[in-house]
Amino acid sequence: MTVQSPTPFPGPPHTTEQVAFQRLELGLILTLYGRMVAAGEWRDYGISCLRDRAVFSIFRRTAENPLYRIEKTPKLRNRQGQYAVVGMNGQILKRGEDLKAVLRVLERKLIRPV
Repeated sequence: MTVQSPTPFPGPPHTTEQVAFQRLELGLILTLYGRMVAAGEWRDYGISCLRDRAVFSIFRRTAENPLYRIEKTPKLRNRQGQYAVVGMNGQILKRGEDLKAVLRVLERKLIRPV
Protein backbone atom coordinates (compact mmCIF):
# COMPACT_ATOMS: atom_id res chain seq x y z
CA MET A 1 0.00 0.00 0.00
CA THR A 2 1.36 3.41 -0.95
CA VAL A 3 0.69 6.54 0.99
CA GLN A 4 0.09 9.68 -1.05
CA SER A 5 0.43 13.12 0.39
CA PRO A 6 -2.75 15.19 0.08
CA THR A 7 -2.88 17.55 -2.86
CA PRO A 8 -3.39 21.17 -1.89
CA PHE A 9 -6.62 22.80 -2.87
CA PRO A 10 -6.24 25.41 -5.58
CA GLY A 11 -6.14 28.91 -4.19
CA PRO A 12 -8.66 31.57 -5.07
CA PRO A 13 -8.56 32.59 -8.70
CA HIS A 14 -6.36 35.57 -9.48
CA THR A 15 -8.52 38.55 -8.63
CA THR A 16 -8.09 41.68 -10.67
CA GLU A 17 -8.29 45.01 -8.96
CA GLN A 18 -11.01 47.39 -10.08
CA VAL A 19 -11.23 51.14 -9.75
CA ALA A 20 -14.46 52.39 -8.20
CA PHE A 21 -15.91 55.66 -6.99
CA GLN A 22 -15.79 56.24 -3.23
CA ARG A 23 -18.96 57.09 -1.31
CA LEU A 24 -18.19 60.83 -1.09
CA GLU A 25 -17.37 61.00 -4.81
CA LEU A 26 -20.66 59.32 -5.70
CA GLY A 27 -22.46 61.71 -3.38
CA LEU A 28 -21.12 64.73 -5.29
CA ILE A 29 -21.92 63.18 -8.67
CA LEU A 30 -25.43 62.06 -7.71
CA THR A 31 -26.26 65.46 -6.20
CA LEU A 32 -25.45 67.11 -9.53
CA TYR A 33 -27.28 64.34 -11.39
CA GLY A 34 -30.41 64.86 -9.27
CA ARG A 35 -30.45 68.59 -9.97
CA MET A 36 -30.08 68.00 -13.72
CA VAL A 37 -32.86 65.38 -13.71
CA ALA A 38 -35.12 67.87 -11.90
CA ALA A 39 -34.29 70.43 -14.59
CA GLY A 40 -35.24 67.90 -17.28
CA GLU A 41 -31.79 67.73 -18.87
CA TRP A 42 -30.70 64.18 -17.99
CA ARG A 43 -32.71 60.99 -17.68
CA ASP A 44 -30.43 58.00 -17.13
CA TYR A 45 -26.94 57.03 -15.99
CA GLY A 46 -24.60 54.06 -15.96
CA ILE A 47 -21.59 53.18 -13.84
CA SER A 48 -18.66 51.09 -15.09
CA CYS A 49 -15.86 49.90 -12.80
CA LEU A 50 -12.97 48.85 -15.00
CA ARG A 51 -9.43 47.74 -14.22
CA ASP A 52 -7.82 51.13 -14.86
CA ARG A 53 -10.71 53.58 -14.45
CA ALA A 54 -14.23 54.10 -13.15
CA VAL A 55 -16.76 55.78 -15.43
CA PHE A 56 -20.08 57.46 -14.61
CA SER A 57 -21.96 57.91 -17.91
CA ILE A 58 -24.84 60.37 -18.26
CA PHE A 59 -27.56 59.88 -20.85
CA ARG A 60 -30.39 62.02 -22.16
CA ARG A 61 -32.23 58.85 -23.19
CA THR A 62 -31.32 55.27 -22.38
CA ALA A 63 -30.69 54.13 -25.96
CA GLU A 64 -28.30 56.94 -26.87
CA ASN A 65 -24.59 57.43 -26.48
CA PRO A 66 -23.67 59.19 -23.24
CA LEU A 67 -23.81 62.99 -23.21
CA TYR A 68 -21.00 63.17 -20.66
CA ARG A 69 -18.68 60.76 -18.92
CA ILE A 70 -17.16 61.46 -15.52
CA GLU A 71 -13.99 59.39 -15.34
CA LYS A 72 -11.74 58.54 -12.43
CA THR A 73 -8.28 57.33 -13.50
CA PRO A 74 -5.99 56.94 -10.47
CA LYS A 75 -2.88 56.53 -12.67
CA LEU A 76 -3.18 60.21 -13.66
CA ARG A 77 -3.34 61.42 -10.05
CA ASN A 78 0.16 62.90 -10.06
CA ARG A 79 0.01 64.23 -13.63
CA GLN A 80 -3.14 65.96 -14.85
CA GLY A 81 -5.50 64.89 -12.07
CA GLN A 82 -7.48 61.72 -11.67
CA TYR A 83 -10.93 63.15 -12.51
CA ALA A 84 -12.11 64.18 -15.97
CA VAL A 85 -15.37 65.20 -17.62
CA VAL A 86 -15.51 63.96 -21.20
CA GLY A 87 -18.04 65.22 -23.76
CA MET A 88 -20.05 63.19 -26.26
CA ASN A 89 -17.41 63.51 -28.98
CA GLY A 90 -14.54 62.42 -26.68
CA GLN A 91 -13.28 65.92 -25.96
CA ILE A 92 -12.05 66.42 -22.39
CA LEU A 93 -14.04 69.37 -21.01
CA LYS A 94 -12.28 69.59 -17.64
CA ARG A 95 -9.62 67.61 -15.80
CA GLY A 96 -8.27 67.97 -12.29
CA GLU A 97 -7.61 66.54 -8.86
CA ASP A 98 -10.64 68.06 -7.10
CA LEU A 99 -13.90 66.40 -8.18
CA LYS A 100 -16.05 69.33 -7.07
CA ALA A 101 -14.04 71.74 -9.24
CA VAL A 102 -14.19 69.37 -12.21
CA LEU A 103 -17.99 69.02 -11.93
CA ARG A 104 -18.45 72.80 -12.10
CA VAL A 105 -18.17 72.59 -15.89
CA LEU A 106 -21.45 70.64 -15.87
CA GLU A 107 -23.15 72.92 -13.33
CA ARG A 108 -22.82 75.81 -15.77
CA LYS A 109 -25.24 73.95 -18.02
CA LEU A 110 -27.83 74.21 -15.24
CA ILE A 111 -27.76 78.01 -15.21
CA ARG A 112 -29.95 79.42 -17.98
CA PRO A 113 -31.03 82.96 -18.74
CA VAL A 114 -34.70 83.58 -18.03
